[in-house]
Amino acid sequence: MSNSLSSILRTSELQNGCPAPAKGSPLTLKERLSRFEKVELSGDLSRLTEGDRKAVSKLVEVAHLLDRIYIRQVSPGNEELYEKLSSCSKEEPELLELYKLFKGPWDLVDEEKPFIAGVKPRPDTANFYPVDLDKAEFEAWLETLSQEQKEQAKGFYHVVKRDDKGALYLVPYSEEYRDLLEPASKLLQEAANLVSDKSLSKFLSSRAKSFISNEYLESELDWINISDKSPLEITVGPYETYDDKMNSYKASFEMFIHARDFESSALLKVFEESLPEVEAHLPIDDAYKNKHLRATPIVVVNELYSGGDATVPMTAAYNLPNDEQAIKRGGSKLVIIKNVQEQKFQSILVKISEILIDPKQRQYIDFEAFFNHILLHEVSHSNGPHETVQEPVVPIRSKLQEYHSTLEEAKADITGLFAAKLLSDKGSFKHVSMESFYVTYLASAFRSIRFGLNEAHGRGQAAQLNYLIDQGGFVYDSTAELFRVNFDKIDHAVESLVREIMIIQGNGDKSKAEQFLNTYGINRDYAALALKKLVDIPIDIRPKFAVA
Repeated sequence: MSNSLSSILRTSELQNGCPAPAKGSPLTLKERLSRFEKVELSGDLSRLTEGDRKAVSKLVEVAHLLDRIYIRQVSPGNEELYEKLSSCSKEEPELLELYKLFKGPWDLVDEEKPFIAGVKPRPDTANFYPVDLDKAEFEAWLETLSQEQKEQAKGFYHVVKRDDKGALYLVPYSEEYRDLLEPASKLLQEAANLVSDKSLSKFLSSRAKSFISNEYLESELDWINISDKSPLEITVGPYETYDDKMNSYKASFEMFIHARDFESSALLKVFEESLPEVEAHLPIDDAYKNKHLRATPIVVVNELYSGGDATVPMTAAYNLPNDEQAIKRGGSKLVIIKNVQEQKFQSILVKISEILIDPKQRQYIDFEAFFNHILLHEVSHSNGPHETVQEPVVPIRSKLQEYHSTLEEAKADITGLFAAKLLSDKGSFKHVSMESFYVTYLASAFRSIRFGLNEAHGRGQAAQLNYLIDQGGFVYDSTAELFRVNFDKIDHAVESLVREIMIIQGNGDKSKAEQFLNTYGINRDYAALALKKLVDIPIDIRPKFAVA
């Protein structure tokens, strides 16, 4: 076994030189795959020019390259493991298929348990830091750095490595992944020369340069400013920090190729204007409110292809960029992936409600409520504090570190529900009642919790469910083993949770964040029982992309 492969495999448990399924697992490979319902994803391509279509083919090639970068980012030895699985695909084809779903040997919806024999636990450092680096050594090293180096060490776009003498040093992404970023940059520029929309062309060209220069701010602003007339919406680059579980600093590469849904986008313009009003009504002191708030442009799309950090569970929406400097200068943009949402709702959420929700409230399960809450979740990432309220003012993620992603997802969820009530009272929803918002949200909580408590959305939803039950907004009937909404108490419970989370964030109080998540971000007995009852329902969808 090579040294690289041995960094991810504890012992040489290869069978005839090939990886083997983990022993003693309660699930077969086929059963693990069956948890993800196969769906075909496509979109309306009628508005695409011939140049747009040619560009899509090149962008799919970029997505393949970003797959390789992300696999490398997940863990030392992960890329070598993928190569070994690929060469052994005839022996265990389902093992490779499952690996491709997760981009690694850990089951992301089963507490990251390895499904390949001999695989070590997934490192909190991912492959952004030396695996033997702990937080204490990292923090001590930070104090030795210049201000510029300190910002890079805590920033999105540099990995931390250790030299032969044990000293830590920084390497920019542009150097660490040069073998894959250079061809990706070339393809992005070629696509930029083909697309019909000038603003999209500008973004693809500037992002191609970012891959080489390691400077991302200007291309982030170009992404925010892609015209709402562009038939394609492309997201490509290092964005999410979920895999850096030690600090939540380092960004993983991802790519989404979308066709714009012009009709749905036109219907949702009202949400672009709702942010300031929601912020004004937040149940927190003014000191905690976002003073740099910008209206979030909203784009509704249908997914054509994805790559990199685009594993199951499938992303249904995202609000980017995450770079605080880019947000200050240009705001952010919300992308809602309608065809993914529709498939999740029909394949999973309706089935969950038929098992767990009080029959008297099942009438309120509604796709429009589901769709609009995901929209409001993403919008609500912009609400509330993004920096600490006390001096020195620093980004919240730098204070909450490993708890930041989970708390941020919980904040966006519950603030989205708070915003729904505010907008509903104004008459913004013509065909969706608050009863539908609340009951659909309750059923959807179990959809997310099934992703596991090691995943930010899953643990964030567990925390919300338990908190709202403790406050009386949600009710568990232990006799019938069913859940329902208490419509008399839910409004107050939602406001209380919004306040609790935003104060923790604004204070940058890591100990309070830890206490909150240890108290609420767990699966209590009723949730554990509920999850057992959902064992035969798909956890998520897995795509077959028509353009591929």
